[in-house]
Amino acid sequence: MVATYKWKLLTSLAFASALAGCAGQAEPMIHGLPPAPVTASGETAPVGTNRADAADDPAIWVDPANPNRALVIATDKKAGLHVYDLAGKDLAFIKAGLVNNVDVMGDIIVASDRNDGVNAHLAVFRLDGAKPALTAIGRAPAGAGEAYGLCLAQTAPGAPLTAALIVKDGTVRVGTLTVADGTAPAFAVQWEYKIPTQSEGCVFDGDTLYVGEEDAGIWQLKQNGTGATARLVAPVDNQRLVADVEGLATIDHKSQRYLIASSQGDNAFAVFRLPGFDYVGRFAVAAGTYGATSETDGIAAAAGNFGGDYAGGLFIAQDGDNAPKAQNFKLVGWDRIAAALGL
Repeated sequence: MVATYKWKLLTSLAFASALAGCAGQAEPMIHGLPPAPVTASGETAPVGTNRADAADDPAIWVDPANPNRALVIATDKKAGLHVYDLAGKDLAFIKAGLVNNVDVMGDIIVASDRNDGVNAHLAVFRLDGAKPALTAIGRAPAGAGEAYGLCLAQTAPGAPLTAALIVKDGTVRVGTLTVADGTAPAFAVQWEYKIPTQSEGCVFDGDTLYVGEEDAGIWQLKQNGTGATARLVAPVDNQRLVADVEGLATIDHKSQRYLIASSQGDNAFAVFRLPGFDYVGRFAVAAGTYGATSETDGIAAAAGNFGGDYAGGLFIAQDGDNAPKAQNFKLVGWDRIAAALGL
């Protein structure tokens, strides 16, 4: 009887140990279609907040007086905004607290402001590109919820700015952002749409707005009165896109426009041809002179001749693991990506 009891006890302990071992194992990573590898042409200095998920979203400012010159505006979502040159040097920083996504239109920089987790705001800054330096203009209230995603559009130089604010729960608010000297910035919502779950990345293509629902895919939204007509144009299928779907960006190349999406779940980027949203291929930023990118949140892209490795355009991706240093942003010559995908 004692021997039987001991055998049962040992068997139970062994089974419990096996279960504990299984519980401690990470689930296997899902991999989509094999991405074409490209290597980074450069990287920025790390953001100021170390040992934290801090770097998030970049935007590209092109000098209107010299279209061959560009700067990178990027968020440290624990602290504020950095301004980098294309050599990756940190030229300027402004404290802004919890700013998440960022976009630029002319000399106006706008970031989604999460300093109030209950009421969303848009933080607005002016860029002096010659110095360079950022000056805070003010915060525009943007309704209830936690501000998360943000992107801008403008129909013509001097026209009002259109801003899309993505609240963390998937609420999309699109409206006019008024920025005038001597007055606080104001955001007037024109239309609103609720995506089912957490969303963040967004980009305009004309009057069409694309939004990334992290667990589901990319939505196409077109204004319909005070709401929108919505279509899921690229679902998370574990082939082209692996959750989370994060940053979105567009770029023109050889008379075609392309949308790029961060397939964060397998450290890759999916590319689609607009306006039909035809799938083109996938790429990944692999280790080379600079490290690979992984767990990428925000991305940005710009066509143009910015000299050197960026004579054929520029792609920027947040790097979620830049150990042993703090997170940063990797810069890739767009020509490398176009060649890898046969564009």
